Amino acid sequence: MNPGDFEAIVGGYHGDPFSVLGPHRVEDGWVVRAFLPHAAEAALLLEGGGRVPMARLHPGGIYGAQLARDPGRYVIEAVLYRGGSEIIEDPYRFGLLLSDFDVWLHNEGTHYEAWRTMGAHLMEIDGVQGCRFAVWAPNAEAVCVAGSFNQWDSYRHPMRRRDGGIWELFLPGVRQGDIYKYFVRSKIFGVSEMKCDPYAFASEVPPRTASMVWKLDNYEWGDGEWMERRARTNWLEQPMSCYEVHLESWMKTPEGEPLSYRELAAHLVPYVKRLGFTHIELMPVMEHPYAGSWGYQVTGYYAPTARFGNPDDFRFFVDSCHRAGLGVIVDWVPGHFPKDAHGLARFDGTACYEYEDPRLGEHKEWGTLVFNYARNEVKNFLISNALFWLKEYHIDGLRVDAVASMLYLDYGRRDGEWVPNIYGGNENLEAIAFLRRFNEEAHKVPGAVTIAEESTSFAGVSHPVYAGGLGFTFKWNMGWMHDMFAYFRTDPLFRKFRHNQITFSLLYAFNENFLLPVSHDEVVHGKASLIAKMPGDEWQRFANVRAFLGYMYGHPGKKLLFMGCELGQYEEWNWQGQLRWDLLQYDFHRGLQEYVRELNHFYASEPTLYEVDFHWNGFEWIDFQDVDSSVISFIRRSKHGRDFTVWVCNFTPVVRENYRIGVPEPGLYREIFNSDRKHYGGSGVENDGELWTDRIEMHGRRQSLSLTLPPLAVAVYRRVGG
Repeated sequence: MNPGDFEAIVGGYHGDPFSVLGPHRVEDGWVVRAFLPHAAEAALLLEGGGRVPMARLHPGGIYGAQLARDPGRYVIEAVLYRGGSEIIEDPYRFGLLLSDFDVWLHNEGTHYEAWRTMGAHLMEIDGVQGCRFAVWAPNAEAVCVAGSFNQWDSYRHPMRRRDGGIWELFLPGVRQGDIYKYFVRSKIFGVSEMKCDPYAFASEVPPRTASMVWKLDNYEWGDGEWMERRARTNWLEQPMSCYEVHLESWMKTPEGEPLSYRELAAHLVPYVKRLGFTHIELMPVMEHPYAGSWGYQVTGYYAPTARFGNPDDFRFFVDSCHRAGLGVIVDWVPGHFPKDAHGLARFDGTACYEYEDPRLGEHKEWGTLVFNYARNEVKNFLISNALFWLKEYHIDGLRVDAVASMLYLDYGRRDGEWVPNIYGGNENLEAIAFLRRFNEEAHKVPGAVTIAEESTSFAGVSHPVYAGGLGFTFKWNMGWMHDMFAYFRTDPLFRKFRHNQITFSLLYAFNENFLLPVSHDEVVHGKASLIAKMPGDEWQRFANVRAFLGYMYGHPGKKLLFMGCELGQYEEWNWQGQLRWDLLQYDFHRGLQEYVRELNHFYASEPTLYEVDFHWNGFEWIDFQDVDSSVISFIRRSKHGRDFTVWVCNFTPVVRENYRIGVPEPGLYREIFNSDRKHYGGSGVENDGELWTDRIEMHGRRQSLSLTLPPLAVAVYRRVGG
C-alpha cells in the first residue's frame, strides 16, 4: 500500500477512500483496513466467533488486519482512548449504494425525484440499520460526513466518489434526529468548508445550522378525500381566495413566542376557514438562517423550517388544512439563494450551483446568488425540489417568487453589469427553458397549480408551454394592484381625474390568467398598511377599504389578501411582532373582519364571479364613462351566459339617488350584496325589497334600473324573476 494513501486518508484529502479502507483481496489472502482515529486498539470480530487483532498501520489511526480468507460479514471492536470500547460496523465493507442509472439521470438533469437518492436516507443494508448519504460536489477533492454520531470528526468518514461528482456513504448506526454536515475539501487551492446537505429533509432550529436525519414516511396522511377531489378540479373555473400568511408573525403565544405548526393547525386553520378563504398561501417555509429575510433567502430547500416544529408537524398542519377544505400554496424561491457559508454558495469551492461570472450569478441589490440554469444538476435540484413539496407534503400549489429576476439578464443591473444572451437580447434563455420544464413537470401532479410573481409585460407567462408560454397556471396582476392603490390613495374629490386607473386593467385582463394580489410587499417599507393607504376620516377609510375589496372581488381574476388587512390595522406589517388582534374590540375593525368573511362566502357561492375569469364572456361593461361621479358598473357572467350579476361601484362619499343603469334583461332584481351595510360599519344605504326594471333605454340597453347608490361602496344585484 502506498504510504501516501494513508497520509491522504488521515489528512482528509483522499478522493477514493474505498480503495484503501474496508476489505481488499491481496496476493496472500485478504486485508481489512479501518480509519479509527479515536481508537487506542482495534480488532476484527468475524461472523462465527473469530477475533483478529488489527495492527496500527499509521499513527493517525489507520488499522489493518490480514486474513487468509474473505472476511465476509464482520464488525470492529475498538478500544477507545477515553476509556471503554465500542462495536463498529465498518462503513467501508458496503458496496455501491446508488444505481448507475440514478447517477446517469442525475448527471443528465432528468432525475426529477432526486430526493429519493440524494441526501440522507435511513435504511437497512445487509441486515444493518444506518443511513445512506449522497451529495453532489463535482469539484471536491474529498467529502466527509461529520455529525453527532462521530463527534463531528471532519476526517473520519470520507465518502466514495461516483461519476459526475456524486459522493455517497452508508453509515451504520445513524438514527433519526442525528445532526450532520458535509466537510467539503475543494480541488481548488484546498479550500475546505462545512456545508449543510442541500437535500436535507430537516435541520436544527436556527441560528444553529446543521442538517438533521429524518424519515419521510413517518406521517400517516388523512387527506385522501381532498387529494382525490383536487385531482379532478380545474382551478381556473373555481373560486380561489388566498390568505397570505407569515407564520412567525401571525399570532404569538402569551410569552411572545411564535406558534408551532400544530398550534397553527389549531388556530390559523379554523380562523381562515371561518373567514371563507379557499387557500392559505405561506411565505417560504423552507429553512433559512435569518428570519428577517421572511424566508426568501433559503439554505435548506428540502427542509421545512425547524422554527415551528419538525417535518411531521408541518405535515400535520397541511393535513389539517386539507381536512378543513383549505388548499395550501407555498412560496418557492428558485431565483436566488444567499451567500451563507454553510449553504449552497461555492459549495465545492467553485461556482457549483451558481453562475461563475458575477454578471450572471449575483444579485447585488439583494446580496444573493443566481442559480445556474444551464447546468443539468442544478435544474435537477430545483425541479425535484418543486415536485418534492407537491408530492411529499401534499402542497397544492407553488407561488414562484421574483420570476422577473429570472427572466431578464439585466434585472437590477446597470449597463456593463450584465451579459447579453447569444442573440444579443436581455432574456435569460436558460431560465426561460428551466421555467417551462418546471411547469410541465409540476402540472403532471394532479390538481397542482403554479403561480408567477412576475412584474413585467413578458408575454405568455400563464400560457401553455406547447403554445409558446411559460406554462404557469396563474400570474400575479401587479399592474392592477399598482393602479388600484394609486386610485384609492387619491381624495375622492379628485378621483375623477384618475378614472382610467380603475378601468385600464380591463384592457389586458384576459391576456393572462391573472390573480389579483394584495401581498406582504405592499404593506411594508413605508408603503403603509391597506387601511392607512386610504384618505379621509376613520369612517371613510374603512368604507374605502370595503369598496376596494368589493371591486377586487368583482373584478376578473383570483384573489389574494395578506394577513392583517382584514383587521384594518394602521401599522405596517412587522415580521417581529404579531397582528393587532386587540383591534377586534372596536366596531370598525370588527365590522371589516366580518365584511371580509361575508365577501369571501359570497364570492365562493356565486359562480358568476369565478367560472369565467379569463375570457371576455365572463365580463361586460355597463358603463365606465361616468367620470364626474366616479361610478362604474359592469356585469359578471357564469358559464351559463344568462346567469349574471350586476355590479355598481360608487367611489365617492356621496349618496346618489335615482341613479339609472341599463341591465341585460327586464324583470325583478334584488340587491344581494352591499359593502355599506351597517354591521360592516357602513351607513346602511341599501336598495331593499323589489327592484323592477323600467322600459327606459340606458347604456345601450332597452331596460334599466333606478338605484340609490350607497357612498364609497360596492353593491351587487341579481335578476330573480320576470
